[in-house]
Amino acid sequence: MSINDDSALARAQGWRTLAALHARIEDALERALQREHGLSVSEYGVLETLSQEGGYRLRMNQLAKAVVLSQSATTRLVTRLEQRGLLERYICEEDRRGIYTRVTADGHAALDRARPTHDASLAEALEGAGALPELAPLADALTSLPLRATD
Repeated sequence: MSINDDSALARAQGWRTLAALHARIEDALERALQREHGLSVSEYGVLETLSQEGGYRLRMNQLAKAVVLSQSATTRLVTRLEQRGLLERYICEEDRRGIYTRVTADGHAALDRARPTHDASLAEALEGAGALPELAPLADALTSLPLRATD
């Protein structure tokens, strides 16, 4: 095997490990958020992302990029959350073609209720992954990341 082959093999193994950790965490979060709050991981992610933005609004294409979903999947998700009264869309005053999405008061309340469940499930999933030799290095790296200042 050449050095390039070894590098490719290492990258592929690293990716598989990262994907395994992601799947494990997402599954734990999905089950906990659905059971306790009737929210999917994607719905929680949209509410969390929008709550982090100044003014609590993003254009639909910005939101799709931020939550790593397609435009159509984001639109369907926002429609569901809007029907539940957790989000609202409105026309941008500066550019009447632009549509913004923002979290409603009910959406903030739902996010506040779900956040402790999300955080506890994430911590538990990382702890469980940390007990597995193949996932421990990544789980430890995530656990030791410094907190990012939010607005």
